[in-house]
Amino acid sequence: MNFIISGIQQVGIGVPDVEQIWKWYRKYFGIDIKIFEEAAQAPLMTKYTGGQVHSRTATLALSLQGGGGFEIWQYTSRNTQKAAFDIQAGDLGIFITRIKCKNVTKCFEWFTKEKLNIVGALSTAPDGKLHFFVKDPNDNLFEIAEGYDWYADTNHLCGGVAGVILGVSNIENSKKLYSDVLGYNQTLYDQTETFTDLHALNGGHKKFRRVLLTHTESRKGPFSELLGKTTIELLQAYDYSPRKIFENRFWGDWGYIHLCFDIQNMPALKMACENAGFPFVIDSGGNFDMGEAGGHFTYIEDPDGTLIEFVEAYKIPIIKKIGWYLNLRKRNPEKPLPRFMLKALKFNRVKN
Repeated sequence: MNFIISGIQQVGIGVPDVEQIWKWYRKYFGIDIKIFEEAAQAPLMTKYTGGQVHSRTATLALSLQGGGGFEIWQYTSRNTQKAAFDIQAGDLGIFITRIKCKNVTKCFEWFTKEKLNIVGALSTAPDGKLHFFVKDPNDNLFEIAEGYDWYADTNHLCGGVAGVILGVSNIENSKKLYSDVLGYNQTLYDQTETFTDLHALNGGHKKFRRVLLTHTESRKGPFSELLGKTTIELLQAYDYSPRKIFENRFWGDWGYIHLCFDIQNMPALKMACENAGFPFVIDSGGNFDMGEAGGHFTYIEDPDGTLIEFVEAYKIPIIKKIGWYLNLRKRNPEKPLPRFMLKALKFNRVKN
């Protein structure tokens, strides 16, 4: 069997205070279902944490309306470090996380009323669709964009992660990973110019090449219907020497620390990544226990060093109060989980 990508499982976000920012994400994005919360050391990540084992707390949360979740990650053994420079459009790494939205105009009006830090105005992307940008209280940028495939209805305007915007140094090199290996094989637009919808972003007046990628095939796997269809936008700056967003910092520091895909068949994925020139740089091996969840996780670097995580889940909690945990090893790896089962995750909802 070949490997299966079910979708974007989560975007990792390094924060100074998990509880404070997650409360904000619950209110404005509806990311309120807790999958796990764990405080522990991170011994496998020392390659990216200065050669030392550091302690952290991590919370994985998602929206039942669909889309990927957030792994909200906070150091407990050191202070979380911000970038020492002002990050600009085109800098290398995960620059913006895309959040799916039922009604972009209504969301813009709501966020305006709430006096959130909206960057720029309601505008039109190169594909002709409305979107806007907003910063969370930690200055992380989010794109609020039109969403389609909704899993459940929780009466919130927003759902989960529908993609990311990545700063890259060479789009053709990046497509060798994102298109050829990860299956983002359809180009929705490919334009090179200055873009009015980016002007309000720091450095957004530059000339860019923007390529929006998606996948023609519907994703398979246990969580494919929940995670939904996603996009990867590659942003390459011209007449500008970009800096790495995590230059001189650790994985887990302030900002977007990784992009994580939910997968099946890690050995086949390992072979595909190696053959394409992207070997695993971190491999948990076997069953890695996250307390309330377990599985096998690995990392690769994209051509610019951005960390991409893969997780093959073995165990997840469905209803923790009654001890209902799902063993995914006993199920058909291509078949989506029954909707009644995942909708039972509502019992893990955390309310403000």
